Amino acid sequence: MKIAGLDIGTTGCKCTVFDEQGRYLNKAYKDYPVRRSVSGHEVDVSTIMDGVYAVVAEMAKEYPDIAGIGVTSFGETFVMTDENGKPLHTAMLYTDPRGEEECKALTEKFGARELAGITGLRAHQMYSIPKMMWIKKNRPEIYDAAAYIFLMEDYVVYHLTGKRQIDYSLATRTMAFDIKKLDWSKEIFEVAGIDVNKMSKTVPTGTDAGAITAEAAEKTGLAPSTHIVSISHDQVSAAIGAGTFDSSVAVDGAGTVECVTPIYDSIPDIDAMYDGYFSIVPYVIPGKYVAYAFSYTGGALIQWCVDNLAKDEKRAAADKDMSVNEYLEKKYAEERGEENPSNLLILPHFAGAATPYMDTGSKGAILGLTTDTTVADIYRGCMEGVVYEMLVNTSALKKSGCKFKKLNATGGGARSGEWMQMKADMLNVPITALKTVDAGTVGSAMLTGIATGVFKDLNDAAEHMVEETVEYLPRKEMHEKYMHIFERYAKVYQAVRPLV
Repeated sequence: MKIAGLDIGTTGCKCTVFDEQGRYLNKAYKDYPVRRSVSGHEVDVSTIMDGVYAVVAEMAKEYPDIAGIGVTSFGETFVMTDENGKPLHTAMLYTDPRGEEECKALTEKFGARELAGITGLRAHQMYSIPKMMWIKKNRPEIYDAAAYIFLMEDYVVYHLTGKRQIDYSLATRTMAFDIKKLDWSKEIFEVAGIDVNKMSKTVPTGTDAGAITAEAAEKTGLAPSTHIVSISHDQVSAAIGAGTFDSSVAVDGAGTVECVTPIYDSIPDIDAMYDGYFSIVPYVIPGKYVAYAFSYTGGALIQWCVDNLAKDEKRAAADKDMSVNEYLEKKYAEERGEENPSNLLILPHFAGAATPYMDTGSKGAILGLTTDTTVADIYRGCMEGVVYEMLVNTSALKKSGCKFKKLNATGGGARSGEWMQMKADMLNVPITALKTVDAGTVGSAMLTGIATGVFKDLNDAAEHMVEETVEYLPRKEMHEKYMHIFERYAKVYQAVRPLV
């Protein structure tokens, strides 16, 4: 018996297969085009289903005894379809600028803090409901013809099973889900002028949608008995895959985007969360919630530095048969000393500012350059800047009652011992690197295993699938050095923003 996780991303999807002991076997990936223009950022969701069928068929051919597949997806993006689930338009991504006026109108009718009290979100055009309003206003023929409105998780689940259901965490990304009642807010839909009956039924994270249809079995090669499980928004799945189930542990997602996901044992202070633009999202364990504190450029900033500034270092690293990252880290240690911060102040807003600012107009900055500054210095400064930014976030989260005492780290950045130690020192908490890079897929498979009877519960699934590698402990002297610099870093955004 095998279990699988199906991860629907903005640019591609992948299906990852595990055996009944939770051991990774193989994966298939398929990308699809995203169309970006001045007027909008869109994806043709029919290509998403083509990608799903392709990756599932590839894995089903190799592993015909897949018992269940869990579906996770990116958030916010939705599509209106006819009664057969056929898309009526290309879908807007969260980065699409449309919906701004509608968001303002909705906020004015409700009040921003009142909306946050219901949805756990500070109103923003990135969410689904303002964009639904935009379509109804500007493309009424599409809205009138729509039988259903799907986000990507429930769109895929519907096409595989014929059942319309969406889990709580993904439903939250619409800005029309009541996080206390755990259901659609009929009041918000009524004010928005959107028919709530077009939406899928809301269900707990990890709910079995049943067996696949005969048509899906034929298209994919899966056994007709294969079950499909509605998992979650991808960030929630990553928290599950990191084995974090209570407020003492948070997740450090060290990927292209840097994201810290703390867990709350009850709904946190909504006013404190509102001020920092932090989301409040229902978690897999009833009564618990998570939040997202993130920077758009985590690993992406490190990659920018390598690609644009470290071309000579890339060649030198290749000659020494090592990665350019390792080469730059060693070069810095040799030239400056491993235990000496760079003293550069690098604001990592190279793609705008995420929490706690949510300022897409903010720009990156590098302060403190001299004629003595090297590429290794800037590389080190980029790593520090990402962590300083997360310290800004975790400091803001403390006002909401956030109290994690350690971090579990996933993603490609967790492989860098230098970066992990820096995070432990700066944030002053132990951080444990996990073996898996893709915690979201692991979390999906964990819940699928529970739904299909492979695992008894979350703890059993974590014992099989969550593997710790190295623990990094904070060093008092280094923490004090970083805090001295952080006093200056905390002022950089306010100082630079008026200039850009």
